[in-house]
Amino acid sequence: MATFLVTGANRGIGLEYCRQLQARGETVIAVCRQSADELEALKVRIETGIELSDEGSIADLVSRLEGLSLDGVILNAGIIQSMGLDDLDPEGIRRQFEVNALAPLLLTRALMGQMPSGSKLVLMTSRMGSIEDNTSGGSYGYRMSKVALNIAGRSLAIDLQPRGIAVGILHPGLVRTRMIRFNPSGISPEQSVRGLLARIDELTMGSTGTFWHANGEVLPW
Repeated sequence: MATFLVTGANRGIGLEYCRQLQARGETVIAVCRQSADELEALKVRIETGIELSDEGSIADLVSRLEGLSLDGVILNAGIIQSMGLDDLDPEGIRRQFEVNALAPLLLTRALMGQMPSGSKLVLMTSRMGSIEDNTSGGSYGYRMSKVALNIAGRSLAIDLQPRGIAVGILHPGLVRTRMIRFNPSGISPEQSVRGLLARIDELTMGSTGTFWHANGEVLPW
């Protein structure tokens, strides 16, 4: 049995991570700003009131987890604000950078002392953070923040290698969640997380720092 910490755990992909990890017998620590009935029903450990873009809140979380060894850390929390050239929102762009890119880096720094050799760090990113794959433009803040997260993940893979911590940079696919207004073209959270967990299970020091689609495809930077 391994211990996994999951952020953004109260809905969508994060909630489904908690559900599937618990179902296979793992110990789950669900981190979120506010819990939800579906999460409470899982009977996993829940740490609420955590604002991951705030260093004081991160320090509070670390103090709650003192002495706990983490085999897997899945940094799933994120936000999206669609915008094009005609409706650029500089503050919205800054906020997406803060939540989507800087917060995972700060939390990784805070938790890495509790991650033993052989543990795994997972950054939930998006293929919208692929420069080569961008054929539709727009979505400035979200795309920019995910590019930043991707390069942070690549650097973390290098810096955490001496500690024996493997880093997965994972795209979940287009998933029917509230974040994308339950787009009917998307796959279910259940299907997405099955693929994501397969990628996490396969993650080794030999594949650390690779940008993967949940379906097993290696994505271009």
